Amino acid sequence: MIIPGIMASQNYPRTFSVDYLVVAGGGSGAGIRGGGGGAGGLRCTVTATGGGGSLESAITAGVGTNYSVTIGAGGAGGAGAANGSNSTFSTITSTGGGRAGYSQENGQSGGSGGGGGNDLPGNTRPGGAGTTNQGFAGGANSGGDINNSGGGGGAGAVGNNGATNQGGNGGTGVATSITGSSVTYGGGGGGGSSSTVGTGGAGGGGNGGGGGDGTANTGGGGGAGAWNGSALNGNGGSGVVILRYPDSRTIIIGAGLTGTESAASGGFKRATITAGTGNVSWS
Repeated sequence: MIIPGIMASQNYPRTFSVDYLVVAGGGSGAGIRGGGGGAGGLRCTVTATGGGGSLESAITAGVGTNYSVTIGAGGAGGAGAANGSNSTFSTITSTGGGRAGYSQENGQSGGSGGGGGNDLPGNTRPGGAGTTNQGFAGGANSGGDINNSGGGGGAGAVGNNGATNQGGNGGTGVATSITGSSVTYGGGGGGGSSSTVGTGGAGGGGNGGGGGDGTANTGGGGGAGAWNGSALNGNGGSGVVILRYPDSRTIIIGAGLTGTESAASGGFKRATITAGTGNVSWS
């Protein structure tokens, strides 16, 4: 005798594996001769993950079950400096990037750490710490002269230290092929100087010296401000969540979230969620 529902459950399994990239918002750069902002923390199950760690484990999802998603904003620049905000998917949280240090201030810790600010000759201002398996520390000022600051840490490398009349470059991000092609996320922001400013790290980090913003939906750190004060500091780039799942499934992106689903390719579909807070589910 066939019991209704048994055959369906046997032939059509209702659980499946979901790979993910979860990038938090980047920290902002700091003002005149300040440090570069740290990149948002990065956790990924495909190609590589942040902080030099081992790949994350995919999540087993069920049809018709809600999974929460939040896209972290980048830290606001302007007259202040701020850490980026966390991004989440289900039980996975990536930590917002640390803000940079102003003059005579250390960089702040985060997913990746912010760069240390400038200080008087002989005084070193360290960068903030990164988060294990998410990102690296920010760079320090050189301690040798007042005219340099550290670059922000990246998801893939530490921020560079400042040198005489030279702001530190931002740490590089991490490349992943979760979308089907290699894209780099989580670059640190460039540090400041009135001479040679630091450049942003690959993966959306903002350049120093003009308050360059981190690139949206990369988690890049913001760049340090200009010497003349025309741009106090750069905003951190917002985060992103990208999900990869079997092409037999269709995602439902709930109210409060902005996102798109790709066409099937290579046995998968991908959903890229760029803003908001809400739930996703699959049919």
